[in-house]
Amino acid sequence: MNETLITLVITAVLIGATVIPYLKRFNKKESKARAKLHQMQISGLQEATTVHPQIDALLCIGCAACVKACPEGEVLGIIEGKATLIHGAKCIGHGLCAEACPVGGIQLLMAKPGRSADLPIIQDHYETTVKGLFIVGELGGLGLIKNAIRQGTEVMQHIATLPTSANDDVYDVAIIGAGPSGFAAGLTALEKKMRYIILEQNDIGGTVLQYPRAKVVMTSPVDLPMWGKIKLTTTRKEALLDLWQSVIKKTGLKIRTGEKVTDIQSVDGCFTITATTQSVKAKYVILALGRRGTPRKLGVSGEQLSKVTYRLIDASSYNGNHVLVVGGGDSAIEAAIGLASQKNNTVTLSYRKSEFSRIKERNRIHIGEFMGRKKVKVLFNSEVKDISETTVVLQTTEGEQEFQNDYVFIFAGGELPSEFLKKIGVNMHMQQVA
Repeated sequence: MNETLITLVITAVLIGATVIPYLKRFNKKESKARAKLHQMQISGLQEATTVHPQIDALLCIGCAACVKACPEGEVLGIIEGKATLIHGAKCIGHGLCAEACPVGGIQLLMAKPGRSADLPIIQDHYETTVKGLFIVGELGGLGLIKNAIRQGTEVMQHIATLPTSANDDVYDVAIIGAGPSGFAAGLTALEKKMRYIILEQNDIGGTVLQYPRAKVVMTSPVDLPMWGKIKLTTTRKEALLDLWQSVIKKTGLKIRTGEKVTDIQSVDGCFTITATTQSVKAKYVILALGRRGTPRKLGVSGEQLSKVTYRLIDASSYNGNHVLVVGGGDSAIEAAIGLASQKNNTVTLSYRKSEFSRIKERNRIHIGEFMGRKKVKVLFNSEVKDISETTVVLQTTEGEQEFQNDYVFIFAGGELPSEFLKKIGVNMHMQQVA
C-alpha cells in the first residue's frame, strides 16, 4: 500500500470518526423536532397567535443559530436541514432568532387573519390616525415587557415636547391601561411634572395580571423611569407585581383602578374620555391596553387571584400541578390537552353545558382520547363557585365538589380591543413587524 493510499485511508477514518457521531446527533435532534411538531399540530399549538418568525427556506442554511437564540425553547427546530416553526403559540416575539440568523432569513410577522386581531396603523412617535392619540405596547403589535416599558417611556417623552392645554380641567395626557407600557408612561409623566391620569379597568398591573405564563422572561435589563434598571431575567408574575407596588410606594404614582374606558371622542383639539364612574378631558391620550382585550369573567370569589388567567401560551411551564380549565370551546380543549401532555399534571375541564359544541373535529377526537386515557377529567354541567389559593369549588350534578388546585385557566370569551379601536376612529390594517 503506497503512502498516498495510506493517507487517504487515515483521512477517511478520521472524517468518519468526526462526521458519523455528528450525523447521529443531528438525526436525533431532527427526530425530536418532528415528534414535537406532530404533537403541536395535534394540540393546535403550531400556529402562532401573535408575532412569530417566518423563515425564508431559500436563504436558510440550517445552522440552528435561531433555535439556540430563542429564550422560550422549542419554538423552532431543524427539519430536513431548514429552520421550522414548531410551537408557534409559544412565541412571544423576542426577535432574537431574527438577530441571530447569519443570512437574514427570518422576519417577524403577525399571525394570519383569524388567529389575531387586526393591527392599528401607527405612525411616527406611536401616533395613530387619530391626531393626538397614541398606542404603545402589545396593542401595537410588539409584546414583551421590555418593549412595552421602552415604548411607554418614549411616547411620553415625545408628548412632553408638544403644546399643552391652558384649561385647568384638561389633563396633559390620559393613559388608558396600567400594564408595563402605561406604567412607564405614567412614571415619565410624573417625572416631567405633567398633569396625567391613568385609568385601568382591572387592578394595577394590567396585562401582567392576565399573563398566561408561570414564568415571566425578560431577555435583557430595562430602565424604568424614576426607578432605574430592572434585571429580572427570569421571574414570576407575582414578583413583578410586587415590584410594581414598590415603585408606586416610592414614586407616588397615582392609578385609578376599576375604570373601564368605553368611549374616547376628540372635539376641538381635546379628548373626552368616558369611563366607568367618570368622564375626563385630556389634550393627549395613550392607549396601553394590550392585545388580549377584555376577558369575560366568571364573577366568582377568588377570581382575582394571580393563579387565575385567561390564556395559555406555554404549557410546558406547568408540571406537577393540579389545573382547572374552564370552557368548552377550541381554546379550552386545546389548553386542556396541552397541559395534560406535560409531566405529572392533574387536569380537570369544567364546562357548563352537557356536551361540546362548535369545536373542531380534530379537537373532539383528541379530547375523547385524553378522557379515555384518564388524562383529562371532564365535568359537564358544572360551574365554578369559588376559587382559593389551594382549592376550587365546582357546582356539579352531584352537588358541590372541592378540588385541590394550583392554576385556573378560564376560556369564556371576551371583547377584543380591535372593535373598540374602530369605534373611536383608529384605522386598522394587517402589518409586518419590523
